[in-house]
Amino acid sequence: MAWHPSSLVQLSGLMFSLFGWISSCVTTFVPLWKNLNLDLNEVEVWNMGLWHVCVIQDESIMECKSHDSLLALPLEFKLSRIIMVLSNGLGFLAFSLSILGLTCVKIRDQDLGLKKQLGIAGGIVFCISGMATLVPVSWVAYNTVREFWDETVPEIVPRWEFGEALFLGWFAGFFLILGGFLLIGSACFLETTTTSKQLAVHQKPEVQRAPRKPSHCLYSPPRNTDLVI
Repeated sequence: MAWHPSSLVQLSGLMFSLFGWISSCVTTFVPLWKNLNLDLNEVEVWNMGLWHVCVIQDESIMECKSHDSLLALPLEFKLSRIIMVLSNGLGFLAFSLSILGLTCVKIRDQDLGLKKQLGIAGGIVFCISGMATLVPVSWVAYNTVREFWDETVPEIVPRWEFGEALFLGWFAGFFLILGGFLLIGSACFLETTTTSKQLAVHQKPEVQRAPRKPSHCLYSPPRNTDLVI
């Protein structure tokens, strides 16, 4: 079975978007947004996420505890919870729309125009989900840098640094946006090419028929065999 180039681009966009969506979900729930190494106690490493605070000791034992109060969280963590959960929900919606818009998925009584609309809608929602992932990750990273270089804080005070989840969130947002653009482009390209092919198939060539010659009925009078001249 030969695959159309636009179908391959569509599947590639879906794979990129699926990888970005899974990475965004992992970024939302892992407690690795910020980490802290204590100079006084080097055997402990503190990690903070949107939902938990964890400490790793020298024996590689991790103990986690959820945040005591939502009001005690910084503003960027409060809004990041809402935005990241919204991004994950939009990613699931976009994945469902993109599956229905795939050309390799055949649904009864579904025309090509509807598949185009579903593919474009899925790509747009994936792009929105990617931007919604990049906003909280970049916001937390900006505040971490600003607090790290804050001159009003004494140097003896430990500083929070970037966690692994921030880098994963940046990759997730990039793949979501990239996959969304690929889905939009493949849907538009597929509609034009496939429509022209369908028109070429359904258009039957006209058979030129030779003009029918008019038939002239020549009248021949009956011969009378009994008449002798």
